[in-house]
Amino acid sequence: MASHANSAHDHLDLDIQTLRQFVELFPDEGLSKVVTGYLSSGLSRYPLQAESSDAPDLSEGGVSLSQNVPLTQEDCLVLMTEGIEDAKNSPLAHALLGEFYLHLEEYESAVETTRKGLKLAAVEAKKTDLSFQRIRSALNSTLATALVYYQTPRNHPEAKAIFESILKRKPHFTAALIGIGLILEEEEEYADAVDFLEQALKQDPSNGRIGAEAAWCQALSGDYQTGLSRLQEYLEYPQLDASKPRGRELRAQTLFRIGVCMWELDSSKAARRDRKGPYAMFLAAIKANPNFAPAYTKLGIYYEDYNKDKKRARQCFQKAFELSPSEVEAAERLARLFANQGEWDIVEVISQRVVDSGKVKVAPGSKKKGVSWPYSALGVVQMNKQEYQKSIVSFLSALRISPDDYHSYIGLGESYHNSGRYNSAAKSFNYAEHPSDGVAIKKADSEGWFAKYMLANVNRELSEFNEAIAGYEEVLKERSQEFGVSIALVQTLVEKGWRCIETGFFGEAADSTTRAIEVAITITEYKPDAFNLWKAVGDALSSFTWVQERLGQYPASQVAKLLNSKSDIELDYDTHKDIDGIGAGVLGTIASEKSPTLTNVLRASILAHKRAIASCAHDIHAQAVAWYNLGWTEYRAHVCLEQEIGEGDKLTTYLRAAMRCFKRAIELEAGNPEFWNALGVITTTLNPKVAQHAFVRSLHLNERSVRTWTNLGTLYLLQNDSELAHQAFSRAQSTDPDYALAWVGEGMVALLFGDTTEALSHFTHAFELSDSSSLITKRQYAVSTFDHLVSSPSASSNITNLIQPLFALHQLSYQAPYDIPHKHLAALILERIGNHDAAIAALTAICATAEQDYEDSESLSALVRFAKAKNDLARNLLATSSFPEAVDNAETALELLSDFDAAANASIMTPDALAKTTLSARLTAGLAHYFLTSLDAAIPYFRTALEATGSNPDIICLLAEVLWAKGGEAEKDVAREQLFAAVDTHGRHVGVVTLLGAMAVEDEDQDTMKAVKDDLEALRTSSDLSVSDLARVEKVLEAISFVLGGEESEVDEARRGVMLKPWGHVGWMEMAGAGAAVEGETAFAAIMARETAGRSVPPGGSLDATGLAEAVVGTGLAADAQRGIVLAPWRETTWAALRECVASLG
Repeated sequence: MASHANSAHDHLDLDIQTLRQFVELFPDEGLSKVVTGYLSSGLSRYPLQAESSDAPDLSEGGVSLSQNVPLTQEDCLVLMTEGIEDAKNSPLAHALLGEFYLHLEEYESAVETTRKGLKLAAVEAKKTDLSFQRIRSALNSTLATALVYYQTPRNHPEAKAIFESILKRKPHFTAALIGIGLILEEEEEYADAVDFLEQALKQDPSNGRIGAEAAWCQALSGDYQTGLSRLQEYLEYPQLDASKPRGRELRAQTLFRIGVCMWELDSSKAARRDRKGPYAMFLAAIKANPNFAPAYTKLGIYYEDYNKDKKRARQCFQKAFELSPSEVEAAERLARLFANQGEWDIVEVISQRVVDSGKVKVAPGSKKKGVSWPYSALGVVQMNKQEYQKSIVSFLSALRISPDDYHSYIGLGESYHNSGRYNSAAKSFNYAEHPSDGVAIKKADSEGWFAKYMLANVNRELSEFNEAIAGYEEVLKERSQEFGVSIALVQTLVEKGWRCIETGFFGEAADSTTRAIEVAITITEYKPDAFNLWKAVGDALSSFTWVQERLGQYPASQVAKLLNSKSDIELDYDTHKDIDGIGAGVLGTIASEKSPTLTNVLRASILAHKRAIASCAHDIHAQAVAWYNLGWTEYRAHVCLEQEIGEGDKLTTYLRAAMRCFKRAIELEAGNPEFWNALGVITTTLNPKVAQHAFVRSLHLNERSVRTWTNLGTLYLLQNDSELAHQAFSRAQSTDPDYALAWVGEGMVALLFGDTTEALSHFTHAFELSDSSSLITKRQYAVSTFDHLVSSPSASSNITNLIQPLFALHQLSYQAPYDIPHKHLAALILERIGNHDAAIAALTAICATAEQDYEDSESLSALVRFAKAKNDLARNLLATSSFPEAVDNAETALELLSDFDAAANASIMTPDALAKTTLSARLTAGLAHYFLTSLDAAIPYFRTALEATGSNPDIICLLAEVLWAKGGEAEKDVAREQLFAAVDTHGRHVGVVTLLGAMAVEDEDQDTMKAVKDDLEALRTSSDLSVSDLARVEKVLEAISFVLGGEESEVDEARRGVMLKPWGHVGWMEMAGAGAAVEGETAFAAIMARETAGRSVPPGGSLDATGLAEAVVGTGLAADAQRGIVLAPWRETTWAALRECVASLG
């Protein structure tokens, strides 16, 4: 929009005569060539040569010999570019060439040339100390004008600053006024733009370009009527003459703007569809200038929105976009059309071209809004190409331009989600739903559900299942039949159930699975044949087999309803009945109570997976997966039902059915290593050679499969090849050190080599690594730990070593309630930690099961299990003072084992195990009779036990106590003889020596007391004595000292005990109980007993709660009595101490 009223030439204010003389004198100089080209281009108001007054008349023909005939634009450009090569350091040459580039609308070249000219001017100014203000102003004027159009609107701030600096010196400089007006127009500050353009128009009233631009800004400011009138007036101005190229462009632009004014003045459909209205103006604009892009855009909108001609609309948009990438609206509509057709490559090209045009981003501080859709479209295209990192960048760019773009937030969240950045995805979706910082997200009411759905997906990936389920359910309240959301809810509920099984929350797992079945029923009402639905149902039903304690929650009626739901395909459950015998006939029995619940669950799961196969008949990959899933379900039926009586015929049926399923899966997809691994697992027992081939094939496809290496090691283990098994398990461990079953395998190998310590280490590590769903890790860990504790007295005395095995067995009882051997093991551990009531409850149930098993099978193994359970039950009943029941169960155990030949049936029960079991039963029966005061009945049991053990000193002590309690002299003599014989045989046995000392005290046998006292004094210094044994020794020593030397001797003996072990509480307790001769010594001894006892509890010692309570209450203080009750509320002595304290107060 140049104006000759003011230009760079006016800034220079050069004398034309001087220029002409310079060209004449120095025609070969570079500057001369530049000046010649400039003056000959018609751009200057002065010609190269002055017009002669006697110029010839050429009206009737002829050729002028004058040099003032204008050169073509091409010739001028060639001449000036040649000259600039020779005048590289001339600021004037760059100023003139820059203005010529501006005239040619070569804005980039104009900017580069003028910037270089400014640098040269600065260099000359530094050399000469002159300002060169005029040439610098000329260069700045050209630069600023070029920057208005070059890379709009990026360079507008710089251009505006230059123009403002020029206006400070020349307030009415037309080019600067026009430039600022155009910049304000671009920034949509139309009122201010009108002011500047009107000022420029006053300087050059005849310039139709400036007037038309001012009228257009007036229209854009909202006054379309005035703008229309003025634009129509300017059509007659010479600058809009269609016979000239520049005039045609301006006329086309003005006609288009008149059409826009008419379009906006009457927005009714009738007015806009009128072909004599705006439509005619747009066509006229195109006729005036066929390359005027905005007119094509408006015509495209006309055809698309009002004429409903999408073909012509697309042609118009394509033409507009081809002519100018700045036609953003045409590009957007064109991109939408191609996106609806799935032509994403074309959408990418369009969007990228719009981004490259520089029209999408606004200058800093501009009030104009940027365009974000090209970046959003690029993000969508990149997501379709799975280029998620690029799509993240694109969506972020879109959001920087439009922070309220809902779809860009969704796209960004999806990109984060698909690239695994779940936390960032959650933040994006949350912000889309609940924006902060005062941002109002633009979205339709019907669109909000998708963000909730995607946020639920993110929570699902993060294993935040409760939040995910809540999100899905919230979406389903609005869109109850949205299949994608419903199936995601079912799958999440199933995944939550499995996670709960892995983490030990078995009740919650059953609840989650039941809820999944309920949701699945609602899906069958509108989409009953979805493959994912039936796969999820099959997995949900299978989860019940992992928490069999919760089989009572199995929703049989709902499952039957689900499997009997309608189908839109030809569904026949009998299609694959030949595999396992389960078909449509089973449907009627699934909800029946006649069949075992576990069997019904497995059959229902198998039918669900068969329906999944039918649902994907046209998808080979899905069919392969469906057969694979069915195979594992068949194998699960084989594993679970092998424990059920009466299912023996079905075991090989299920196993062979699983093998056929996996073979079918391999036929459909032979390159899947998981399928080969599964086939190897199934054929491990059926055909080891086939199993080995399958495992090797699986490892060939994926040599880093830790499961396959572990399964191969198990195969070698079953074939008694320990070395190969060890190599396979080691490879599995190196592949994934956190895979628990590989450690179990190594533990098994260690057991085969007889290294129980190493095996225990492996089993313990496997238990720590594994989740709660693994049964074998719990079993091996519990058994190995119990065997270690039995073989190691020091470890067995520490109850804390039994906590983890007990927890493992407790979980195992929930998952496999049929596992009687490990329930029995749990009862033994409960007995060891002193929880006899729980042990009795468990053993009672085990006895009932074992008895039923024995009655059904009458096998020797069932007999042995029943006898052992009865023996252990009797022992626990004895511990709870249930003496009659203890006698009955112990005698039953002895009766059951009375005719058992251990030598002939060593595989069932070894002679050593039989001897231990009968000894335990006899001792239990004898002790129970003793406590029932049936001494005559107790003695035979002890004597038999004594004979069986070869005069064991502990049994001798029991027998001596019974005989002594009977009271007869003969019995007492026999008791003494037995004890003296034990002393000769076993030396200083604590039980024997203390019992002899007690008998001597009661008989006042001083000779025996003196002899026993020597042995007791030797024993009290032994470091091997337990706390209870030391207390017995100290008690008997004090009694002997009292009998031999009176009370003073008793106190001296107690003091001697304290001197020997001042850190132990036993000596202090005995000293406090003996009665001190010095005043206050008793109280001090009681306090010291309390303090030393506090230091003897774990981990500082092995003192239990009862011993600590006894030491604490000895002080006679009410506070300590209360502490004793808290420590051991079952002890009568603690309550008695509190009662004495209360009595002393009242």
